[in-house]
Amino acid sequence: MGATHEVFNQTPPLYDYDMAAADPVLLPALEREGAGWASDRVTALGRRMSSEEVTTWGFLANEYTPRLRTHDRVGNRSDTVDFHPAWHGLMGLAISNGLHSIPWEKEPGEGGFPARAALTFIASQIEAGHFCPISMTCGAVPTIRLDPGLASFWEPKAVSREYDPTFAPATDKPGVLVGMGMTEKQGGSDVRANTTRAVPTGVDGEYLLTGHKWFMSAPMCDAFLVLAQAPGGLSCFLVPRFNPDGKVNALRLQRLKDKLGNRSNASSEVEFDGAFGWMVGEEGRGVSAIIEMVGHTRLDCATGSAALMRQAVTQAIHHVRHRSAFGSPLIEKPLMRNVLADLEVETEAAVLLMMRVAGAFDRAATDDHEDLVKRLLTPVAKYWVTKRCSEVTREAMECLGGNGYVEESIMPRLYRESPVNAIWEGSGNVIALDILRVLVREPAAVKELQNEVEEARGHDPRLDRAIDAAFGGLDLSDAEAGARIIIERMALATSGALLARYASPEVYEAFAVSRLDGDWGHLFGTLPTHLDFGAIIEPAIPEARA
Repeated sequence: MGATHEVFNQTPPLYDYDMAAADPVLLPALEREGAGWASDRVTALGRRMSSEEVTTWGFLANEYTPRLRTHDRVGNRSDTVDFHPAWHGLMGLAISNGLHSIPWEKEPGEGGFPARAALTFIASQIEAGHFCPISMTCGAVPTIRLDPGLASFWEPKAVSREYDPTFAPATDKPGVLVGMGMTEKQGGSDVRANTTRAVPTGVDGEYLLTGHKWFMSAPMCDAFLVLAQAPGGLSCFLVPRFNPDGKVNALRLQRLKDKLGNRSNASSEVEFDGAFGWMVGEEGRGVSAIIEMVGHTRLDCATGSAALMRQAVTQAIHHVRHRSAFGSPLIEKPLMRNVLADLEVETEAAVLLMMRVAGAFDRAATDDHEDLVKRLLTPVAKYWVTKRCSEVTREAMECLGGNGYVEESIMPRLYRESPVNAIWEGSGNVIALDILRVLVREPAAVKELQNEVEEARGHDPRLDRAIDAAFGGLDLSDAEAGARIIIERMALATSGALLARYASPEVYEAFAVSRLDGDWGHLFGTLPTHLDFGAIIEPAIPEARA
Protein backbone atom coordinates (compact mmCIF):
# COMPACT_ATOMS: atom_id res chain seq x y z
CA MET A 1 0.00 0.00 0.00
CA GLY A 2 1.31 3.41 -0.93
CA ALA A 3 2.45 5.77 1.78
CA THR A 4 -0.24 8.25 0.76
CA HIS A 5 -3.12 5.84 1.18
CA GLU A 6 -3.80 6.18 4.88
CA VAL A 7 -7.58 6.75 5.25
CA PHE A 8 -8.75 9.05 8.01
CA ASN A 9 -11.42 11.66 8.70
CA GLN A 10 -14.00 9.52 6.91
CA THR A 11 -17.44 8.63 8.24
CA PRO A 12 -18.10 4.99 9.14
CA PRO A 13 -21.17 3.29 7.64
CA LEU A 14 -24.33 3.75 9.68
CA TYR A 15 -25.30 0.24 10.82
CA ASP A 16 -26.98 -1.26 13.85
CA TYR A 17 -28.64 1.81 15.29
CA ASP A 18 -32.01 2.35 16.92
CA MET A 19 -34.02 3.67 13.98
CA ALA A 20 -37.20 4.18 16.00
CA ALA A 21 -35.46 6.29 18.62
CA ALA A 22 -33.64 8.31 15.94
CA ASP A 23 -36.91 10.07 15.18
CA PRO A 24 -37.94 12.10 18.25
CA VAL A 25 -41.68 12.20 17.45
CA LEU A 26 -42.37 8.71 16.03
CA LEU A 27 -42.92 6.54 19.10
CA PRO A 28 -44.90 9.18 21.04
CA ALA A 29 -47.15 9.58 17.98
CA LEU A 30 -47.56 5.81 17.78
CA GLU A 31 -48.77 5.76 21.38
CA ARG A 32 -51.01 8.77 20.90
CA GLU A 33 -52.67 7.29 17.81
CA GLY A 34 -53.65 4.12 19.66
CA ALA A 35 -50.86 1.74 18.63
CA GLY A 36 -48.56 1.79 21.63
CA TRP A 37 -48.79 -2.00 21.58
CA ALA A 38 -46.64 -1.94 18.43
CA SER A 39 -43.72 0.04 19.89
CA ASP A 40 -41.56 -3.01 20.50
CA ARG A 41 -42.29 -4.29 16.99
CA VAL A 42 -41.30 -0.98 15.46
CA THR A 43 -38.09 -0.87 17.48
CA ALA A 44 -37.24 -4.48 16.60
CA LEU A 45 -37.83 -3.91 12.89
CA GLY A 46 -35.66 -0.79 13.02
CA ARG A 47 -32.81 -2.75 14.51
CA ARG A 48 -33.16 -5.45 11.87
CA MET A 49 -33.43 -3.00 8.97
CA SER A 50 -30.33 -1.09 10.12
CA SER A 51 -28.21 -4.22 10.22
CA GLU A 52 -25.38 -4.48 7.74
CA GLU A 53 -27.07 -7.45 6.07
CA VAL A 54 -30.40 -5.75 5.34
CA THR A 55 -28.79 -2.42 4.46
CA THR A 56 -26.69 -4.33 1.92
CA TRP A 57 -29.85 -5.91 0.51
CA GLY A 58 -31.04 -2.41 -0.27
CA PHE A 59 -27.92 -1.63 -2.28
CA LEU A 60 -27.95 -4.97 -4.10
CA ALA A 61 -31.63 -4.76 -5.06
CA ASN A 62 -30.94 -1.41 -6.72
CA GLU A 63 -27.68 -2.43 -8.36
CA TYR A 64 -29.08 -5.66 -9.83
CA THR A 65 -32.40 -4.40 -11.15
CA PRO A 66 -35.34 -6.53 -12.33
CA ARG A 67 -34.97 -8.36 -15.64
CA LEU A 68 -37.88 -9.01 -17.99
CA ARG A 69 -38.18 -12.38 -19.71
CA THR A 70 -40.82 -12.20 -22.42
CA HIS A 71 -40.08 -15.68 -23.84
CA ASP A 72 -38.57 -18.93 -22.71
CA ARG A 73 -35.60 -20.60 -24.44
CA VAL A 74 -37.74 -22.24 -27.14
CA GLY A 75 -39.83 -19.19 -27.99
CA ASN A 76 -42.93 -19.56 -25.84
CA ARG A 77 -44.26 -16.47 -24.07
CA SER A 78 -43.19 -16.46 -20.43
CA ASP A 79 -43.87 -12.83 -19.39
CA THR A 80 -41.97 -13.06 -16.12
CA VAL A 81 -39.57 -10.84 -14.22
CA ASP A 82 -36.45 -11.99 -12.40
CA PHE A 83 -35.29 -10.27 -9.20
CA HIS A 84 -32.05 -10.41 -7.23
CA PRO A 85 -32.26 -12.51 -4.04
CA ALA A 86 -31.88 -9.27 -2.05
CA TRP A 87 -35.29 -8.17 -3.31
CA HIS A 88 -36.87 -11.36 -2.06
CA GLY A 89 -35.14 -10.92 1.30
CA LEU A 90 -36.65 -7.45 1.65
CA MET A 91 -40.08 -8.66 0.56
CA GLY A 92 -40.02 -11.57 2.98
CA LEU A 93 -39.04 -9.29 5.84
CA ALA A 94 -41.84 -6.83 5.04
CA ILE A 95 -44.53 -9.47 4.69
CA SER A 96 -43.50 -11.44 7.77
CA ASN A 97 -43.85 -8.19 9.74
CA GLY A 98 -47.34 -7.55 8.36
CA LEU A 99 -46.61 -4.35 6.47
CA HIS A 100 -49.31 -5.39 4.00
CA SER A 101 -51.81 -6.79 6.47
CA ILE A 102 -51.84 -5.28 9.96
CA PRO A 103 -54.84 -2.94 9.40
CA TRP A 104 -56.94 -5.91 8.28
CA GLU A 105 -55.83 -8.02 11.24
CA LYS A 106 -57.18 -5.41 13.66
CA GLU A 107 -60.61 -3.94 14.28
CA PRO A 108 -61.18 -0.21 13.57
CA GLY A 109 -59.70 1.90 16.33
CA GLU A 110 -57.22 -0.73 17.50
CA GLY A 111 -54.22 1.02 15.98
CA GLY A 112 -53.66 -1.11 12.89
CA PHE A 113 -53.05 1.79 10.52
CA PRO A 114 -50.72 3.79 12.80
CA ALA A 115 -48.75 0.62 13.58
CA ARG A 116 -48.39 -0.13 9.89
CA ALA A 117 -47.41 3.48 9.11
CA ALA A 118 -44.64 3.38 11.71
CA LEU A 119 -43.35 0.03 10.44
CA THR A 120 -43.52 1.28 6.86
CA PHE A 121 -41.66 4.43 7.88
CA ILE A 122 -38.86 2.24 9.25
CA ALA A 123 -38.63 -0.21 6.35
CA SER A 124 -38.81 2.40 3.58
CA GLN A 125 -35.78 4.24 4.93
CA ILE A 126 -33.48 1.38 4.00
CA GLU A 127 -35.08 0.44 0.65
CA ALA A 128 -38.17 2.10 -0.73
CA GLY A 129 -38.81 0.28 -3.99
CA HIS A 130 -39.94 -3.02 -2.50
CA PHE A 131 -42.75 -1.27 -0.67
CA CYS A 132 -44.69 -0.65 -3.90
CA PRO A 133 -46.28 -4.14 -4.13
CA ILE A 134 -46.67 -4.17 -0.35
CA SER A 135 -48.62 -0.90 -0.49
CA MET A 136 -50.87 -1.99 -3.33
CA THR A 137 -51.64 -5.35 -1.73
CA CYS A 138 -52.73 -3.64 1.48
CA GLY A 139 -54.76 -1.02 -0.38
CA ALA A 140 -56.47 -3.60 -2.58
CA VAL A 141 -58.32 -5.26 0.28
CA PRO A 142 -61.20 -2.73 0.58
CA THR A 143 -61.77 -2.88 -3.19
CA ILE A 144 -61.74 -6.67 -3.28
CA ARG A 145 -64.26 -6.68 -0.44
CA LEU A 146 -66.79 -5.07 -2.78
CA ASP A 147 -67.31 -8.59 -4.15
CA PRO A 148 -67.79 -10.99 -1.22
CA GLY A 149 -67.34 -14.01 -3.48
CA LEU A 150 -63.94 -12.88 -4.68
CA ALA A 151 -62.98 -11.67 -1.22
CA SER A 152 -63.63 -15.07 0.33
CA PHE A 153 -60.71 -16.48 -1.69
CA TRP A 154 -58.42 -13.51 -2.33
CA GLU A 155 -58.48 -11.62 0.97
CA PRO A 156 -57.06 -14.42 3.17
CA LYS A 157 -54.24 -14.87 0.69
CA ALA A 158 -53.62 -11.13 0.36
CA VAL A 159 -53.20 -10.77 4.14
CA SER A 160 -51.13 -13.93 4.59
CA ARG A 161 -47.75 -13.36 6.20
CA GLU A 162 -46.10 -16.00 4.01
CA TYR A 163 -44.10 -14.66 1.07
CA ASP A 164 -44.08 -16.97 -1.94
CA PRO A 165 -42.41 -15.53 -5.07
CA THR A 166 -43.20 -18.62 -7.13
CA PHE A 167 -44.85 -17.94 -10.50
CA ALA A 168 -47.82 -20.22 -9.95
CA PRO A 169 -51.63 -20.11 -9.69
CA ALA A 170 -52.92 -18.40 -6.56
CA THR A 171 -54.64 -21.65 -5.58
CA ASP A 172 -51.18 -23.19 -5.11
CA LYS A 173 -49.75 -20.38 -2.96
CA PRO A 174 -50.22 -19.50 0.72
CA GLY A 175 -50.01 -15.76 0.07
CA VAL A 176 -50.44 -13.43 -2.90
CA LEU A 177 -49.60 -9.89 -3.94
CA VAL A 178 -51.96 -7.53 -5.76
CA GLY A 179 -50.85 -4.84 -8.22
CA MET A 180 -52.67 -2.19 -10.21
CA GLY A 181 -53.11 -1.03 -13.81
CA MET A 182 -54.91 2.25 -14.40
CA THR A 183 -53.09 4.61 -16.73
CA GLU A 184 -52.84 4.35 -20.50
CA LYS A 185 -50.77 6.08 -23.17
CA GLN A 186 -53.42 8.56 -24.23
CA GLY A 187 -54.89 9.26 -20.81
CA GLY A 188 -52.38 9.37 -17.98
CA SER A 189 -54.19 10.69 -14.92
CA ASP A 190 -57.37 11.07 -16.99
CA VAL A 191 -58.33 7.44 -16.41
CA ARG A 192 -61.82 7.96 -17.84
CA ALA A 193 -60.10 8.22 -21.24
CA ASN A 194 -59.06 4.57 -20.98
CA THR A 195 -59.60 2.53 -24.14
CA THR A 196 -59.06 -0.97 -22.75
CA ARG A 197 -62.25 -2.95 -23.42
CA ALA A 198 -63.91 -5.60 -21.29
CA VAL A 199 -66.31 -8.01 -23.01
CA PRO A 200 -68.60 -10.29 -20.96
CA THR A 201 -67.92 -14.01 -21.40
CA GLY A 202 -71.51 -14.97 -20.68
CA VAL A 203 -70.63 -16.20 -17.21
CA ASP A 204 -71.80 -13.78 -14.53
CA GLY A 205 -69.03 -11.40 -13.47
CA GLU A 206 -66.43 -12.76 -15.92
CA TYR A 207 -64.91 -10.67 -18.71
CA LEU A 208 -62.16 -10.73 -21.30
CA LEU A 209 -60.00 -7.59 -21.44
CA THR A 210 -58.19 -6.28 -24.50
CA GLY A 211 -56.07 -3.16 -24.40
CA HIS A 212 -52.84 -1.57 -23.30
CA LYS A 213 -51.65 -0.20 -19.97
CA TRP A 214 -48.84 2.34 -20.05
CA PHE A 215 -48.04 1.69 -16.38
CA MET A 216 -48.84 -1.50 -14.54
CA SER A 217 -47.10 -1.63 -11.22
CA ALA A 218 -45.25 -4.70 -9.97
CA PRO A 219 -45.97 -7.14 -12.84
CA MET A 220 -44.99 -10.21 -10.83
CA CYS A 221 -47.96 -9.76 -8.53
CA ASP A 222 -50.54 -12.56 -8.54
CA ALA A 223 -53.45 -10.32 -9.54
CA PHE A 224 -54.13 -6.73 -10.54
CA LEU A 225 -56.91 -4.23 -10.12
CA VAL A 226 -57.51 -2.85 -13.59
CA LEU A 227 -59.81 -0.25 -15.13
CA ALA A 228 -61.46 -1.04 -18.47
CA GLN A 229 -64.49 0.02 -20.49
CA ALA A 230 -67.34 -2.47 -20.02
CA PRO A 231 -70.64 -2.16 -21.93
CA GLY A 232 -71.99 -0.12 -19.02
CA GLY A 233 -69.00 2.19 -18.72
CA LEU A 234 -65.59 2.33 -17.03
CA SER A 235 -65.41 -0.52 -14.53
CA CYS A 236 -62.94 -2.18 -12.18
CA PHE A 237 -61.68 -5.72 -12.67
CA LEU A 238 -59.53 -8.19 -10.75
CA VAL A 239 -57.20 -9.71 -13.35
CA PRO A 240 -55.20 -12.75 -12.15
CA ARG A 241 -51.86 -13.87 -13.57
CA PHE A 242 -53.36 -17.35 -13.99
CA ASN A 243 -56.84 -18.16 -15.26
CA PRO A 244 -59.23 -20.29 -13.17
CA ASP A 245 -58.22 -23.31 -15.28
CA GLY A 246 -54.59 -22.85 -14.18
CA LYS A 247 -53.29 -21.54 -17.48
CA VAL A 248 -51.23 -18.34 -17.68
CA ASN A 249 -53.48 -15.35 -18.34
CA ALA A 250 -52.98 -13.27 -21.49
CA LEU A 251 -50.95 -10.44 -19.92
CA ARG A 252 -48.19 -9.65 -22.41
CA LEU A 253 -45.40 -7.69 -20.74
CA GLN A 254 -43.98 -5.32 -23.36
CA ARG A 255 -41.14 -3.78 -21.40
CA LEU A 256 -40.05 -2.60 -17.97
CA LYS A 257 -39.92 1.14 -17.44
CA ASP A 258 -36.44 2.66 -17.14
CA LYS A 259 -37.18 4.95 -14.20
CA LEU A 260 -35.30 7.75 -12.49
CA GLY A 261 -35.60 6.04 -9.12
CA ASN A 262 -37.60 3.17 -7.63
CA ARG A 263 -35.27 0.99 -9.66
CA SER A 264 -35.45 -2.12 -7.51
CA ASN A 265 -39.17 -2.33 -8.27
CA ALA A 266 -40.44 -3.44 -11.67
CA SER A 267 -42.98 -1.20 -13.39
CA SER A 268 -44.24 -2.53 -16.68
CA GLU A 269 -46.00 -1.70 -19.90
CA VAL A 270 -48.50 -4.46 -20.70
CA GLU A 271 -50.98 -5.54 -23.32
CA PHE A 272 -54.09 -7.50 -22.45
CA ASP A 273 -54.87 -9.93 -25.26
CA GLY A 274 -58.25 -11.20 -24.18
CA ALA A 275 -57.10 -11.43 -20.58
CA PHE A 276 -59.52 -12.98 -18.09
CA GLY A 277 -60.89 -10.85 -15.26
CA TRP A 278 -63.69 -10.56 -12.74
CA MET A 279 -65.65 -7.34 -12.35
CA VAL A 280 -65.33 -5.77 -8.90
CA GLY A 281 -68.05 -3.39 -7.75
CA GLU A 282 -70.78 -1.98 -9.96
CA GLU A 283 -70.49 -1.76 -13.73
CA GLY A 284 -69.70 1.78 -14.79
CA ARG A 285 -68.38 2.73 -11.34
CA GLY A 286 -64.80 1.58 -11.74
CA VAL A 287 -63.22 4.77 -10.43
CA SER A 288 -65.40 4.60 -7.33
CA ALA A 289 -64.29 0.99 -6.77
CA ILE A 290 -60.57 1.45 -7.28
CA ILE A 291 -60.45 4.75 -5.36
CA GLU A 292 -60.56 2.66 -2.18
CA MET A 293 -57.13 1.35 -3.12
CA VAL A 294 -55.91 4.77 -4.22
CA GLY A 295 -56.80 6.39 -0.90
CA HIS A 296 -54.74 3.89 1.05
CA THR A 297 -51.76 4.19 -1.26
CA ARG A 298 -51.86 7.99 -0.94
CA LEU A 299 -51.28 7.57 2.78
CA ASP A 300 -48.32 5.38 1.87
CA CYS A 301 -46.99 8.10 -0.43
CA ALA A 302 -46.81 10.51 2.50
CA THR A 303 -45.35 7.83 4.75
CA GLY A 304 -42.72 6.79 2.23
CA SER A 305 -41.67 10.40 1.64
CA ALA A 306 -41.39 11.07 5.36
CA ALA A 307 -39.20 7.96 5.57
CA LEU A 308 -36.86 9.21 2.85
CA MET A 309 -36.61 12.56 4.63
CA ARG A 310 -35.80 10.91 7.93
CA GLN A 311 -33.10 8.66 6.51
CA ALA A 312 -31.52 11.54 4.60
CA VAL A 313 -31.38 13.74 7.69
CA THR A 314 -30.18 10.87 9.87
CA GLN A 315 -27.35 10.19 7.42
CA ALA A 316 -26.45 13.88 7.37
CA ILE A 317 -26.33 14.11 11.15
CA HIS A 318 -24.27 10.92 11.35
CA HIS A 319 -21.81 12.28 8.79
CA VAL A 320 -21.22 15.65 10.40
CA ARG A 321 -20.59 14.02 13.79
CA HIS A 322 -17.64 12.09 12.32
CA ARG A 323 -16.27 14.48 9.73
CA SER A 324 -13.96 17.37 10.63
CA ALA A 325 -13.07 20.44 8.61
CA PHE A 326 -11.24 23.67 9.37
CA GLY A 327 -10.16 22.46 12.78
CA SER A 328 -13.31 20.99 14.32
CA PRO A 329 -16.15 18.50 13.69
CA LEU A 330 -18.70 19.72 11.17
CA ILE A 331 -21.50 19.36 13.68
CA GLU A 332 -19.91 22.18 15.70
CA LYS A 333 -20.08 24.63 12.78
CA PRO A 334 -22.89 27.17 13.32
CA LEU A 335 -23.88 27.22 9.65
CA MET A 336 -24.06 23.44 9.46
CA ARG A 337 -26.13 23.36 12.64
CA ASN A 338 -28.56 25.83 11.07
CA VAL A 339 -28.98 23.58 8.04
CA LEU A 340 -29.43 20.42 10.11
CA ALA A 341 -31.92 22.05 12.46
CA ASP A 342 -33.95 23.33 9.53
CA LEU A 343 -34.03 19.88 7.94
CA GLU A 344 -34.96 18.25 11.24
CA VAL A 345 -37.89 20.62 11.76
CA GLU A 346 -39.24 19.79 8.29
CA THR A 347 -38.87 16.07 8.92
CA GLU A 348 -40.60 16.05 12.29
CA ALA A 349 -43.49 18.01 10.82
CA ALA A 350 -43.82 15.41 8.06
CA VAL A 351 -43.79 12.50 10.52
CA LEU A 352 -46.47 14.07 12.71
CA LEU A 353 -48.64 14.76 9.68
CA MET A 354 -48.39 11.24 8.28
CA MET A 355 -49.09 9.67 11.69
CA ARG A 356 -52.15 11.89 12.15
CA VAL A 357 -53.50 10.73 8.79
CA ALA A 358 -52.81 7.11 9.76
CA GLY A 359 -54.82 7.66 12.93
CA ALA A 360 -57.70 9.04 10.90
CA PHE A 361 -57.65 5.95 8.68
CA ASP A 362 -57.75 3.78 11.78
CA ARG A 363 -60.82 5.41 13.32
CA ALA A 364 -62.73 6.54 10.22
CA ALA A 365 -65.06 3.55 10.14
CA THR A 366 -66.50 4.33 13.58
CA ASP A 367 -65.96 8.08 14.00
CA ASP A 368 -67.52 10.67 11.67
CA HIS A 369 -64.98 13.33 12.64
CA GLU A 370 -62.07 11.07 11.74
CA ASP A 371 -63.71 10.06 8.48
CA LEU A 372 -64.08 13.68 7.40
CA VAL A 373 -60.57 14.61 8.52
CA LYS A 374 -59.25 11.64 6.55
CA ARG A 375 -61.05 12.79 3.41
CA LEU A 376 -59.31 16.17 3.39
CA LEU A 377 -56.06 15.62 5.25
CA THR A 378 -54.99 12.58 3.21
CA PRO A 379 -54.57 14.51 -0.07
CA VAL A 380 -53.20 17.55 1.77
CA ALA A 381 -50.49 15.40 3.39
CA LYS A 382 -49.84 13.53 0.16
CA TYR A 383 -49.40 16.78 -1.73
CA TRP A 384 -47.25 18.59 0.82
CA VAL A 385 -44.99 15.91 2.29
CA THR A 386 -44.12 14.32 -1.05
CA LYS A 387 -43.09 17.67 -2.51
CA ARG A 388 -41.02 18.70 0.50
CA CYS A 389 -39.20 15.36 0.31
CA SER A 390 -37.08 16.22 -2.72
CA GLU A 391 -35.93 19.48 -1.17
CA VAL A 392 -34.93 17.79 2.07
CA THR A 393 -33.07 14.88 0.48
CA ARG A 394 -31.15 17.20 -1.85
CA GLU A 395 -30.01 19.50 0.96
CA ALA A 396 -29.14 16.56 3.21
CA MET A 397 -27.03 15.04 0.44
CA GLU A 398 -25.11 18.29 0.20
CA CYS A 399 -24.23 18.01 3.90
CA LEU A 400 -22.02 15.06 2.92
CA GLY A 401 -20.35 17.00 0.12
CA GLY A 402 -18.82 14.85 -2.60
CA ASN A 403 -19.12 11.77 -0.39
CA GLY A 404 -22.88 12.11 -0.63
CA TYR A 405 -22.84 12.24 -4.41
CA VAL A 406 -21.28 8.84 -5.02
CA GLU A 407 -23.24 5.61 -5.24
CA GLU A 408 -21.46 3.98 -2.30
CA SER A 409 -23.49 6.44 -0.26
CA ILE A 410 -27.22 5.85 0.10
CA MET A 411 -27.85 9.54 -0.58
CA PRO A 412 -28.10 9.40 -4.41
CA ARG A 413 -30.67 6.63 -4.10
CA LEU A 414 -32.72 8.62 -1.60
CA TYR A 415 -32.63 11.65 -3.88
CA ARG A 416 -33.61 9.68 -6.99
CA GLU A 417 -36.43 8.07 -5.05
CA SER A 418 -37.74 11.37 -3.71
CA PRO A 419 -39.96 12.49 -6.64
CA VAL A 420 -41.87 9.24 -7.11
CA ASN A 421 -44.45 9.70 -4.37
CA ALA A 422 -45.33 13.16 -5.64
CA ILE A 423 -46.13 11.61 -9.04
CA TRP A 424 -47.58 8.22 -8.09
CA GLU A 425 -51.31 8.09 -7.27
CA GLY A 426 -51.89 11.59 -8.58
CA SER A 427 -49.34 14.28 -9.34
CA GLY A 428 -49.55 17.67 -7.66
CA ASN A 429 -52.24 19.19 -9.85
CA VAL A 430 -54.41 16.06 -9.73
CA ILE A 431 -54.25 16.08 -5.94
CA ALA A 432 -54.98 19.80 -5.89
CA LEU A 433 -58.12 19.26 -7.96
CA ASP A 434 -59.20 16.48 -5.63
CA ILE A 435 -58.80 18.83 -2.67
CA LEU A 436 -60.82 21.50 -4.44
CA ARG A 437 -63.64 19.01 -4.92
CA VAL A 438 -63.62 18.37 -1.19
CA LEU A 439 -63.70 22.09 -0.43
CA VAL A 440 -66.71 22.57 -2.72
CA ARG A 441 -68.67 19.38 -2.18
CA GLU A 442 -67.79 18.40 1.38
CA PRO A 443 -67.63 21.55 3.49
CA ALA A 444 -68.15 19.39 6.57
CA ALA A 445 -64.68 17.90 6.01
CA VAL A 446 -63.16 21.37 5.90
CA LYS A 447 -65.01 22.34 9.08
CA GLU A 448 -63.88 19.23 10.95
CA LEU A 449 -60.22 19.74 10.07
CA GLN A 450 -60.50 23.39 11.01
CA ASN A 451 -62.10 22.49 14.35
CA GLU A 452 -59.22 20.16 15.11
CA VAL A 453 -56.58 22.70 14.16
CA GLU A 454 -58.41 25.34 16.21
CA GLU A 455 -57.67 23.31 19.34
CA ALA A 456 -54.16 24.80 19.16
CA ARG A 457 -55.46 28.36 18.93
CA GLY A 458 -54.09 30.61 21.63
CA HIS A 459 -50.78 28.78 21.77
CA ASP A 460 -49.06 31.40 19.65
CA PRO A 461 -50.29 34.43 17.65
CA ARG A 462 -48.27 33.28 14.65
CA LEU A 463 -50.14 29.99 14.59
CA ASP A 464 -53.45 31.82 15.05
CA ARG A 465 -52.70 33.91 11.96
CA ALA A 466 -51.77 30.81 9.99
CA ILE A 467 -55.07 29.17 10.94
CA ASP A 468 -56.96 32.26 9.84
CA ALA A 469 -55.08 32.31 6.54
CA ALA A 470 -55.82 28.64 5.90
CA PHE A 471 -59.46 28.43 6.91
CA GLY A 472 -60.80 31.94 7.31
CA GLY A 473 -63.19 32.69 4.46
CA LEU A 474 -61.79 30.46 1.74
CA ASP A 475 -61.95 32.27 -1.59
CA LEU A 476 -62.88 29.72 -4.27
CA SER A 477 -63.76 32.27 -6.96
CA ASP A 478 -60.66 31.39 -9.00
CA ALA A 479 -59.99 28.20 -7.11
CA GLU A 480 -58.19 26.07 -9.67
CA ALA A 481 -55.50 28.62 -10.48
CA GLY A 482 -54.96 29.34 -6.79
CA ALA A 483 -55.32 25.79 -5.51
CA ARG A 484 -51.73 25.24 -4.53
CA ILE A 485 -51.51 28.19 -2.15
CA ILE A 486 -54.76 27.06 -0.50
CA ILE A 487 -53.29 23.61 0.10
CA GLU A 488 -49.96 24.98 1.28
CA ARG A 489 -51.66 27.13 3.89
CA MET A 490 -53.70 24.17 5.14
CA ALA A 491 -50.60 21.99 5.36
CA LEU A 492 -48.65 24.63 7.28
CA ALA A 493 -51.48 25.43 9.68
CA THR A 494 -52.13 21.75 10.39
CA SER A 495 -48.43 20.98 10.79
CA GLY A 496 -48.02 23.97 13.06
CA ALA A 497 -50.89 22.83 15.25
CA LEU A 498 -49.44 19.32 15.51
CA LEU A 499 -45.98 20.63 16.35
CA ALA A 500 -47.38 23.05 18.93
CA ARG A 501 -49.07 20.19 20.72
CA TYR A 502 -46.61 17.34 20.29
CA ALA A 503 -43.09 18.49 19.37
CA SER A 504 -40.42 20.02 21.55
CA PRO A 505 -40.70 23.77 22.20
CA GLU A 506 -37.48 24.33 20.27
CA VAL A 507 -38.76 22.52 17.17
CA TYR A 508 -42.09 24.32 17.27
CA GLU A 509 -40.42 27.72 17.69
CA ALA A 510 -38.17 27.08 14.70
CA PHE A 511 -41.18 26.06 12.62
CA ALA A 512 -43.27 29.02 13.71
CA VAL A 513 -40.63 31.69 13.22
CA SER A 514 -39.76 30.36 9.76
CA ARG A 515 -42.77 28.65 8.19
CA LEU A 516 -45.54 30.62 9.89
CA ASP A 517 -44.03 34.06 10.46
CA GLY A 518 -42.03 34.39 7.27
CA ASP A 519 -38.65 35.03 8.93
CA TRP A 520 -37.02 32.46 6.65
CA GLY A 521 -35.05 32.44 3.43
CA HIS A 522 -35.85 30.49 0.31
CA LEU A 523 -33.53 27.59 1.12
CA PHE A 524 -32.77 25.40 4.14
CA GLY A 525 -30.22 26.73 6.61
CA THR A 526 -31.75 30.19 6.88
CA LEU A 527 -33.32 29.92 10.34
CA PRO A 528 -32.93 32.91 12.67
CA THR A 529 -29.66 32.57 14.51
CA HIS A 530 -31.09 32.98 18.01
CA LEU A 531 -32.73 29.53 17.91
CA ASP A 532 -31.39 26.61 19.97
CA PHE A 533 -30.08 24.44 17.15
CA GLY A 534 -28.54 21.91 19.51
CA ALA A 535 -31.84 21.18 21.22
CA ILE A 536 -33.36 20.43 17.81
CA ILE A 537 -30.52 18.27 16.46
CA GLU A 538 -29.39 16.26 19.48
CA PRO A 539 -32.58 14.17 20.00
CA ALA A 540 -32.26 13.00 16.37
CA ILE A 541 -28.67 11.74 16.62
CA PRO A 542 -28.62 8.04 15.64
CA GLU A 543 -27.28 5.98 18.50
CA ALA A 544 -25.93 2.44 18.41
CA ARG A 545 -28.45 -0.03 19.76
CA ALA A 546 -27.92 -1.34 23.26
